[in-house]
Amino acid sequence: MSTSTADHSPKAALKVEKREQRKKQSAIRYPFWFGGSASSMAACVTHPLDLDAPKNMSGTFVNIVKSDGVLGLYNGLSASLLRQITYSTARFGIYEELKARSGTSDPSFPLLIAMASTSGFIGGIAGNFADVLNVRMQHDPSLPAEQRRNYKHAADGMVRMAREEGFSSWFRGWLPNSSRAAVMTASQLASYDVFKRMLLDYTPLKDNLTTHFSASFLAGLVAATATSPIDVIKTRVMSASGKQGIAGIISDISKQEGIRWVFKGWVPSFLRLGP
Repeated sequence: MSTSTADHSPKAALKVEKREQRKKQSAIRYPFWFGGSASSMAACVTHPLDLDAPKNMSGTFVNIVKSDGVLGLYNGLSASLLRQITYSTARFGIYEELKARSGTSDPSFPLLIAMASTSGFIGGIAGNFADVLNVRMQHDPSLPAEQRRNYKHAADGMVRMAREEGFSSWFRGWLPNSSRAAVMTASQLASYDVFKRMLLDYTPLKDNLTTHFSASFLAGLVAATATSPIDVIKTRVMSASGKQGIAGIISDISKQEGIRWVFKGWVPSFLRLGP
């Protein structure tokens, strides 16, 4: 004799409701440019956090304001926006496109990691020239006046780099930059999807702003920690005008700063990614 074992409890009904919400959410197709435009708006707010601040961020802010005025905090903004338009548009757009073509509304974690890493690596290559400009223009205010490059804006920087250092300078540090982009996208976007899924499945939270903020906060924590060492190496490679290799740069940083360099800049990175 068989009996029905269907679970009609409120808990089971809530799981079904959340599963249906997730399917509807996955069916939403964002425009390819959506991620790049959102990142560009965020860059306008968080740009000062990316200024070169090796020891004391508040001290760096004060010195820049004294020497260049408040607008000095936004030195290199044109390069930062160019970076978001290229790098962020590519990585967000490709990631969403790959998810849409994956054939499932609930991709596995390994699949999410693979798609995010691929889109991040491609985005890193697409935006490398802008990243080099961004690093240099943000680094300029902290240098002595005689050592500054004084690029007027992103277009001026691109032309001068090609004229003074050759077109290969546009691809300086492309490998650590693309590797960093792959790790960043995997740890940020893939972990965001996983955290959001876990919050929906294992907590009373529904698909609302609180859930999105919580998942974004946790994903930012993971991304800032995972990319911190690569960020430092990428910045050193791109800001240099010489041809020192990555191994030499790591050796020099370790000798000068010890193991602390691994998490240098973690706080501003998390403040930019977490909230």
